Amino acid sequence: MSSAKDILVGKTISQLKGLLAAKEVSAAEVLDSHIAQIEAHEGDIKAFLSFSFEQARSQAAELDKNFDFKKNAADSVLAGVPVAIKDNMCAIGTKTTCGSKILENFVAPYDAQAVVNLKSSGALILGKTNLDEFAMGSSTENSSYQRTKNPFDTAYVPGGSSGGSAAAVAAGFTVSALGSDTGGSIRQPASFCGVVGMKPTYGTVSRYGLVAFASSLDQIGPFARTVEDAALTLLAISGHDGKDSTSLENPYTSAANSKSFPQLTLPFIQGLSKQSPEQLLKGTKIGIIKELIGDGIEDGVKQSISSATKLLSSLGAEVEEVSIPHAKYALPVYYILATAEASANLARFDGVRYGLRDLEAKDILSMYNETREAGFGAEVKLRIMLGTYALSSGYYDAYYKKAQQVRRLITADFDKIFANYDLVLSPTAPSTAFKFDEKTGDPLQMYLSDIATIPANLAGLPGISLPCGLAPAASSSGKLPVGLQLLGAPLSDAVLIKVAYAFEQALKLDCSAPMLTKVLA
Repeated sequence: MSSAKDILVGKTISQLKGLLAAKEVSAAEVLDSHIAQIEAHEGDIKAFLSFSFEQARSQAAELDKNFDFKKNAADSVLAGVPVAIKDNMCAIGTKTTCGSKILENFVAPYDAQAVVNLKSSGALILGKTNLDEFAMGSSTENSSYQRTKNPFDTAYVPGGSSGGSAAAVAAGFTVSALGSDTGGSIRQPASFCGVVGMKPTYGTVSRYGLVAFASSLDQIGPFARTVEDAALTLLAISGHDGKDSTSLENPYTSAANSKSFPQLTLPFIQGLSKQSPEQLLKGTKIGIIKELIGDGIEDGVKQSISSATKLLSSLGAEVEEVSIPHAKYALPVYYILATAEASANLARFDGVRYGLRDLEAKDILSMYNETREAGFGAEVKLRIMLGTYALSSGYYDAYYKKAQQVRRLITADFDKIFANYDLVLSPTAPSTAFKFDEKTGDPLQMYLSDIATIPANLAGLPGISLPCGLAPAASSSGKLPVGLQLLGAPLSDAVLIKVAYAFEQALKLDCSAPMLTKVLA
């Protein structure tokens, strides 16, 4: 006979909410089942840097005692649902390390607004997940504390920088999780781990309390095993925040490119299941970005994307090739702008106000230098130096200013496409997950892992990655997940979710990691 853990781990938000509303299970039982899954497999995966089980148990007990899951379900979207948070978001009373030694003992004095919204929605926060230091990386190998492993095959990376969150969802440790996406750090690990990952339109989720990497690019978003769960998590955390100057006044209700998009609401999300994939995709025009399906894309990834486009066409979508001419410049533009912003943002970690301090330094200048030398890892130092150089006297116009100009050209390319198309698609990453240490000695090859995801951040677009197939893994007889990326115009998040949901329902692909499959068996 299945135990409570076997029954509850792997359930969707809607399924858990149904069980809670019917009083067939309690929030405490839902929480304990996921804690048991963590205790059984976290030693192999290493997705978390810290846990907040006691806080979550206290909240679950409060919900079971005072919350009416049947009556108030619409008001508290994630009530009783386990959620994890990337460890670059502040959560009061917990360590916020950003995967860096320089913040090893920093305890957050306040909650990030996204965390406030999670708590208001009734979510049970399990803990903080591992990441590349200060979100700088594509494999979670740059964490100062541990290497998170891919639940599909522990010889492979989970992607980055939000690898801990992606792995936690794939392994069944949590129902959904939050990550941050600066150049693909939600979508790429979602692709590698076979889960759904969404970067919403820039400004729809407050960045208050998110430790900044590159402020004009950073955006918080959800991971989940289904499109609906990702949408529900996004709904819970989005909204205007006066503490964030880039926060949009009315997310999802404005018009973009003179088109009126459906508002992302609970009725909208729940209504998706009442329509067939054909009904949801009727009249949808989708462009395939030709610059992202050619050279440099693994054959197995190309085959999965080709099959995905054929499926979308068979369901009634109009799919044809389009060009984003300046997309070929996205990678160098990103690594000028992102590193320049990182150079400015990380200047605050100087040993004076918080974090690590070299107590043996002879003077204040030595303290600055020695604190940062000891506290920052190699990749962070590299990016700070690159960014400082791009901003330095004599090079600002040649690098930073020029990169901003090309950024505008990339945005203009997308504007032209979205005048005639609802969405564009591409592979999320040029390959499936790669093995540990395979790319650490070649930074350019590592950076190329984000070649398909970076353009969306430069243009402020919403993007979603969802599993679309399995392809042969390099140096292995097994197969690993392939991610399909959909991008839309600003504030077209609901359209992205609708098309992604239709594709997911039609494909019916099982991308369960082995440890989750064992639980569900």
